[in-house]
Amino acid sequence: MKEIIKSIKPCLKETILTPILMIGEVLMEVFIPYIVSVLLGFLYIINENPTQANSLTIEIYDKLSPTLGNLGLISLSGLLIVVCSVISLLFGVGGAKVGAKAGGKFAQSLRENIYYNIQSFSFENIDKFQTSSLITRLTTDVTNVQQAFVMIIRLFVRAPIMFVMSLIMCLSTNVKLSLIYVVSIPVLVVGLMVITVHVHPIFKNMFSKYDVMNERLQENLIGIRVVKSFNREEFEIEKFNKSIDEMRDLGIKAEKVLAFNGPIMNLVMYATTLAICYFGTKFFIIKTTMGIPELNLFLSYSSQMLSSLMVVSSMFVMVVMSRASVIRISEVIKEKSTLSNKENPLYEVKDGTIDFENVDFSYNRDKENLNLEKINLHINSGEMVGIIGGTGSSKTTLVNLIPRLYDVLDGSIKVGGVDVRDYDLETLRNQVSVVLQKNVLFSGSIRDNLKWGNKEASDEEILEACKSAQAYDFVMKSEKGLDTDLGQGGCNVSGGQKQRLCIARALLKNPKVLILDDSTSAVDTKTDALIRKALRENVPSITKIIIAQRINSIMDADKIIVLDEGKIDAIGTHEELLKNNKIYQEVYSSQMKGDE
Repeated sequence: MKEIIKSIKPCLKETILTPILMIGEVLMEVFIPYIVSVLLGFLYIINENPTQANSLTIEIYDKLSPTLGNLGLISLSGLLIVVCSVISLLFGVGGAKVGAKAGGKFAQSLRENIYYNIQSFSFENIDKFQTSSLITRLTTDVTNVQQAFVMIIRLFVRAPIMFVMSLIMCLSTNVKLSLIYVVSIPVLVVGLMVITVHVHPIFKNMFSKYDVMNERLQENLIGIRVVKSFNREEFEIEKFNKSIDEMRDLGIKAEKVLAFNGPIMNLVMYATTLAICYFGTKFFIIKTTMGIPELNLFLSYSSQMLSSLMVVSSMFVMVVMSRASVIRISEVIKEKSTLSNKENPLYEVKDGTIDFENVDFSYNRDKENLNLEKINLHINSGEMVGIIGGTGSSKTTLVNLIPRLYDVLDGSIKVGGVDVRDYDLETLRNQVSVVLQKNVLFSGSIRDNLKWGNKEASDEEILEACKSAQAYDFVMKSEKGLDTDLGQGGCNVSGGQKQRLCIARALLKNPKVLILDDSTSAVDTKTDALIRKALRENVPSITKIIIAQRINSIMDADKIIVLDEGKIDAIGTHEELLKNNKIYQEVYSSQMKGDE
């Protein structure tokens, strides 16, 4: 709860003001039945039946009737009821308005805190939470907590105060009759506690099913072209139906438990009302210790008490539901990035020299299950280096360690002669530019996307980067040029065009190291060669690391690294590896056979 409470700070004023307004509304509502009781007493006195009025009412009548007269007393009482009702209405409307404002600010602050913390996550943190789960926590879970928060600052303040004040008024009216609540209230509390114990695990499980449903929906929408090309619509529909069926079943199960909430509340409320009527009538008829106005007053306050308990009961359901959401939100907010800056980090990268020294790495931090083992490698600044290897040989893993997307398990990686852990993270990643295996563009224009590399870049600089990435021609042929809208995820351009735009975006950072992780797989061999030529000629000082499946893409590199099952099998030029390395020979033979 500490993490959630921090999000109240932006709406602290509204959070304090709302309960105050609710208290004002309660005071007026509690005062109105008392005025009605006094008015009834006046009527009994006027009709010469003063035994039905209590002593205080008689005293008020004796003091005011000579001045106001009977009609004046009745008019004054009616006027007070109207005034109290109007004031109560104003307090209630004000409380609802301010409470809604507090809820909106609270939800905004909560989502900001979640989102900002996600932005600080390392890849390891992101792997821990699935995207679908994070979306559910940012939407459904926050909405649940927001609704519970508004109910707490309004009804959770209003209902208990109403209950306490009504109970005090009941005790002041008749202590013995108030003993009825000694039996009824514990029955209600025990019933609510039993419901809580049984329903919370169901809601917790149901929200995990939300995550699964969102995951399947996200996969389906992102891969809709693949689904249609394989005619798998029915299969995807069946998977989605299974998810929502599981959610429905859990929802029904939770509702079956919560269904007892209403009957328990009604049982207590009606049983209490019947008991008050029965014993109150006995006091009135047989012992004549209560008058009709007092009994009416007691019933009015009893109704307010039971209504407040019903409100608490309804609010209790929402709080139980939100409890699971609070836990899920707190998990994200409390999650700390596994990567952080050291004290007094370095803010300058000297050059693009790269050194791997006895590097071991494992995604699950298990030394018995290494993804990279004993990697020793030196790359000179400005070199073009190719990396090749079979699927699962950890090519991407190797390059992800350079910009410190993950930390090594053992050993060290140096860029510019300095351990990457000694750099400021932002500085390091600005100087080590990565075009990831999955190319991602965002909604907006070509210019907006390319300015991710450098938000201050001019159009001339953008077009120059496009020329190096061989994207200039198709950008200029587009109807709006740099203002062409790419659509969500870059859906308005082809795979090859998307890759070239991502390379241009990386070049705009003007980095010391440029990593292309299989980033030209969707372009033809001629364009691939032109990109490599442009990189060699236009940015000779940048260290260029190219991961590729095609030997054509790396055969002209200064050195080629052959990876096999997380280990370096060989390092050399194309000619050297073709003579001495079996893996490279096999790849070359399979790809180049017949080309010559």
